[in-house]
Formats: sequence, structure tokens, C-alpha cells
Amino acid sequence: MAAGESILRFEEVSFEYGPKKPILKEVNFSIRRGTKTTIMGQNGAGKSTLFQLILGDLKATEGTINKNKDLSIAISRQVIPREYLELTVRDFFQKSFDKKVYAIDPMIEKALEVVNLHAPFERLIKTFSGGQQARLLLASALIQDPDILLLDEPTNNLDKTGIEHLTDFLIKYDKTCIVISHDAEFLNAFTDGVLYLDVHTKKIEQYSGNYHTVVKEIAARIERENRKNAQLAKEMQANKDKMNYFAMKGGQMRLVAKKMRDKVAEMEEEIVDVRKEDKPIRPFSIPCQEDISGEIISISSLTVIKNHKPTQKSIVRELRKNQHLQLTGPNGIGKTTLLESIANGTAQGVKINKDIHIGYYRQDFSNLNFEQTARECLLEAMQEQNEQAMRGLAAGFQITGDIINTKIKDLSEGQKGLVAFARLVLQKPGLLILDEPTNHINFRHIPVIAKALDSYQGAMILVSHVPEFVHQIRIDDILDLEK
Repeated sequence: MAAGESILRFEEVSFEYGPKKPILKEVNFSIRRGTKTTIMGQNGAGKSTLFQLILGDLKATEGTINKNKDLSIAISRQVIPREYLELTVRDFFQKSFDKKVYAIDPMIEKALEVVNLHAPFERLIKTFSGGQQARLLLASALIQDPDILLLDEPTNNLDKTGIEHLTDFLIKYDKTCIVISHDAEFLNAFTDGVLYLDVHTKKIEQYSGNYHTVVKEIAARIERENRKNAQLAKEMQANKDKMNYFAMKGGQMRLVAKKMRDKVAEMEEEIVDVRKEDKPIRPFSIPCQEDISGEIISISSLTVIKNHKPTQKSIVRELRKNQHLQLTGPNGIGKTTLLESIANGTAQGVKINKDIHIGYYRQDFSNLNFEQTARECLLEAMQEQNEQAMRGLAAGFQITGDIINTKIKDLSEGQKGLVAFARLVLQKPGLLILDEPTNHINFRHIPVIAKALDSYQGAMILVSHVPEFVHQIRIDDILDLEK
């Protein structure tokens, strides 16, 4: 087949999860062979839903999705399904295929080499770190050698080396790739087109060009449309004033008034349905638990993973009020395991003041109750439940309308992240533990979150692989698990 030909086309496609949950409305776009396309849009706009429609996991409510005959599509999802965590590496890769593949080991080896991961094939998936699981997800898509590769937040949990490796791979990749990501620099390295999902109009606009160029183009277009609408509104008001004046005069003047009414109606049709630009969440602060003093947490030893084996290390670290510690180290060294054990009180060699409230932002959100609605989840975090105060705070995190009564399991990953941050505000912790808090979060929200963490006055332990984010936060000490 010729390079550059259209291999996937959406024609007048609409999709809704029900009468009150429209996601796409009469959408048109096409994907050409060999292109690398970014999907942009706010949290909850329907980016992951679009992937499910492309895969055929969901059917369009209206319209047609045309795919080339025998087109193969594979996806690297955001998280490994929980039921896969007990599988070995070999069995996990077998799940990528409909039929059993007998000579799969050399294929696994090749796929793992591409993602720069070395792992025994008998090892259980649950024993890998979040970053290593991200690489396994990517490798499970690559092993299928698809015509279209779908990547859903592929840089989440990857360390700097992992992101560099993935970027280099995508620059050289000669097949079609569609990516959802909030990492602007990563996207700009290889993107040659953008599909922009507007959460308000439910439309998709297709742009060509690299990521930064398209972002500027969208901003300029919104500004032009706002100016045009302001001018039309001014002219309409002037015409309405004249129309009312002539209508009151009676006789021939009524005909003039009618003509003016028709002109106003024409102008109303000209008003552009302006793309409402992604708005960042409202500035917020995480209150620190009151009446705490002295040592909040002390660490005398900790466990790191070297060559797939746990090793105990002696160390001396203590955190008091208003002290921020960054935990660093490559994927797989045991950062997430350490944070989890500190949060649930099982970490050996770690002592926490007994009266300290712990606020824990977990990268996979598994400490949230997925069966609760966002409303129930937030009310539960309050020491004294106050519906009005909770809703006021939730609105600042864009948790409004239908979202607040949606179960956590049905929210997008980005929306789960915003619920998790809102909970931290309501919990008023003395010790704040954050594991990759920018994963899944719209890049427009990130400076607001960084400012809140920078000004947090309790003790804080942070893990993040995003240098631009960490640079915006006061860090008093760094603990490198590799050293």
C-alpha cells in the first residue's frame, strides 16, 4: 500500500454513553499511513473513548468508521489490568495475541530490547515497578507489529532514560502512531499532526504541524473568534436598540423594525461557537495538620531493589514541619514500594510520629474506593462533612455537573487525579506522600499543582520523573536510592 494514503477515516461519527453523556458529535477526520498524530483535549473530553472506537471496542452511535481491510491496530494502555498482575512475563505477552504463539520467546526478547527492559520471562508482572510496567505495556503493543500503534499516556512512570529511549524510537518509527500524552516536550519531538477534541462542542479539529505550532494556532484562532463575536455582539445590540425605537413609532417604521429583526437573526447565526480553551484548575493550597511540631518522620534504613533482589541500606534522614524531600532513582529500584510501606505503616526502619495524618497520592489511585462516587469520596475525606464546602472545593478542581455523581471507576485517569488532589486538601495532612503526581494530569494544571506543593507547610516526600515540575517546588533534601 502507498505511503501517505488514508488508512483510517471517521465520517460524521457521533458517540454517546447515554442521552445525557454525549462525547463526540458528527466528527470527521482521517489518519494517513506513516503519520504520527497527537490527540489533545481536556480531561474527560473523550480521548481514551476515541481509542476504543478506533479499536472497535466501542461502536459509533451514528456515522461510519472506515478502516483499511486487514488493518491491524495495537494499543499500549495507561495501566496493566489488575487481572494480569499475577501472570508471568511470558503469559502476559501471550495475552497480546488471539491465538497461542509457540515461538514467542525471541519475539518477547526483541520487544523488550526496544523498550530497554531486561527481565526473566518467569517473573510475575506484579513484581515490576510502575515504570517497568509502562515499558511492558509498550512492548506488548510493539510485539504485535501493528499498522497503527495507539499510545495512551506512554511516558507516565517512565524515568528520564525511558522517555529519551521512547522518543528516539518514535522519531525513527516508520508506521502510523496516534498518541495521547500531556508531556508537551515529548510530543513536540515527533508529532506531525494534532486531533483537538473540544469538550464543549464535542467536535474534533484536525491540524497539521508539530505540537507547539498547533497549540499556538489554536490559541490564535480562539482569540480571533472571540474578537469577531465581540464585534457582532456590539452591532447586534445597536440594531436591537434601533429596532425597538422604530417598532414603537408604528406605521412604516414597523417594516424597518422587521428588517432589522431579520438582520439581528442573521448576525446571531454568524456567531461562532468559540472553542473554550482548556482552563487550568483554580489555585489551591493543601492545609497542614495543626498543632504538629518536632520530628514528623525519621528513616534509619530502607530497602532497595538491585538486580531484582531486595537489599537493606542504612541511612539517616528525618523530616520536620515544612521540610520537603525528593526521592530519586531509576525505574525498578523500589521507590513506589517504599512510599506505599511508609503510607500504610509497614516500612522497616521508618518511624512516624503517632498523631500524624498522612495524605498519600498514589500513582495508580488504588487507595481510592472505585465504587464510590466522586461526591462520596470527597465527603469521606472531611473531618466534619459539609456538602456546600466540599462542592465549592470540587468546582475549583473542575469536578462539577455529572462528574461529581460519577463513580471513581468511570472517571478518566485525569479526573481521578483531580479527585485525589481535592481529597488531600480536605484531609489536611501533616505528612504528604506523592508518587508521580503529574501522571494523567492536563499540562495546564501542573503549574497550579506545583505552586500548592511548593507552599505546603507540612513534611513532604515526593517522587516525580518530570524535572520541569520538580523545579517549581521547593526541595530541601534529595535522597537518591541508587547511591
